[in-house]
Amino acid sequence: MKHFSRSDFPLSEVRHYLEPGPVSLISSACDGDTNIMTHGWQTVMEFSPSLVGCMISAGNYSFDLIRRSGECVINLPTADMADVVSNVGNSSGENIDKFTEFGLTAVTADKVSAPLIDECFACFECVLFDDVLVDSYNFFIFEVVKAHVARRPKNPETLHYQGDGQFMISGRHISRKRLFTKVL
Repeated sequence: MKHFSRSDFPLSEVRHYLEPGPVSLISSACDGDTNIMTHGWQTVMEFSPSLVGCMISAGNYSFDLIRRSGECVINLPTADMADVVSNVGNSSGENIDKFTEFGLTAVTADKVSAPLIDECFACFECVLFDDVLVDSYNFFIFEVVKAHVARRPKNPETLHYQGDGQFMISGRHISRKRLFTKVL
C-alpha cells in the first residue's frame, strides 16, 4: 500500500473528490410541463425499500416540478452522452424543451408521470418517500418504484462529475466477491 504526502486543500473544492458518483439525467413532469436536469450527486440510503437521496437546488427549474409532483425518473447516461449531459446541465427548461433541443426520446413510464429517457442505459422511476429535509437542505428522499436496465453492456462506462466542467469515465471493474460474506 502507498503512503501519500498531503497538503491543505480548499474546503470549497472537496466535492471534486467526493462527488464522483455516476452523473444522472433527472426527468420530471408536472401539469403538462416536462424537464431534464443534469445531476451529479445522489446517494443510496436503503436497499429495501430502495431509497435514493438527491440534493436538487431550489433555483433549478426541476425543483418546483419535482416538489409539486412528488416524482421523477433518475436516468443513467453512458459516457458517449457527455456532450448531451453538459448541454442539458447548462440550459434551462424554462426556455426550451430539452428533449427536442438535445435529440432525446421521452418514453412513458409505468408508475410515474415523468418520462424515461430512451437513450439512457438505466432508468429508475421514483416517488417522493420523505420530504423532511427539502425545506432545510433541498434534499429529496425518493423510493425507486420501478427500475429499467439494459442487459448489455454489463458494465457500462458512466460519467462522473468532478466540477468545473471536468468528468471522469468509470474505470475497469474488479471483483472481490470472495472477500464478502453475507451479513443480514
